[in-house]
Amino acid sequence: MGNFLALVQNENMKIYRRWRTWIMLALIVLLPILFGIIIAVNDGAFGSNMGAWSAASNLSFIYFLVSIFSVVIAADIVASEFTWGTIKLLLIRPWTRSKVLLSKLLAVLLFAIAISVLFTAVTAAISLILFPASPPVNASGPSTFDYFIKMLFYKFIDVLVITVFSFMISAVFRASGLAIGLSMFLLFASGILSAILSPAKYAWAKYLLFNNMDLSQYAMRESAGIAANADGMSLGFSVTVLVVYVAAFLIIAWMVFTRRDVAA
Repeated sequence: MGNFLALVQNENMKIYRRWRTWIMLALIVLLPILFGIIIAVNDGAFGSNMGAWSAASNLSFIYFLVSIFSVVIAADIVASEFTWGTIKLLLIRPWTRSKVLLSKLLAVLLFAIAISVLFTAVTAAISLILFPASPPVNASGPSTFDYFIKMLFYKFIDVLVITVFSFMISAVFRASGLAIGLSMFLLFASGILSAILSPAKYAWAKYLLFNNMDLSQYAMRESAGIAANADGMSLGFSVTVLVVYVAAFLIIAWMVFTRRDVAA
């Protein structure tokens, strides 16, 4: 167990010793502060007296950077080993391929969690500093604080899914560029694909990955008092579909990585 933890620590060191990682973390800190100030200035100009958690919810649009940065790390963590030829040095050590792959996956997930926590903390702090600390609570619905937390939690689930997808592409094709490209396409084109292959038009489409990825839509429906789509899709259904896809991605990554010949 101690050896495996050392392996995970080694993978984390590979992530955090690179300048690009610290640039990503700096952007996650600076952008909420910058946009928080802009929102505060505009709010004061129009006299709307926005609550802290309403402001935090408005700032949550920046969270898409967490998805992008997590995808970049996941796309590179396996593919770079093949690119630089270090995979041979890694596999000759007394660790099975499964443990090597698992350590890389855990390192990526820990990074996604860390950057999400950092974003949440910075966004909450800047909102509480610049806006009233006691936002109003809706008697007929969730408070603005509950809405903010649920939105970020649902977005975080999406981050995990797209990160695992990027990790799988990296392990299978050994190309970080391809992993980043496909993941970004899935992330940003999911809305268009959902409109083309809508579950309202095709019953089978509700099982497609991109139709279940935006879990934040359920937070908005819940605040509006809508439990499910007319096509029968609900939060529980989408989570189940995502779990199946994630399991499939991990199985594919494991099968390819453990059986690939790296002698050449």
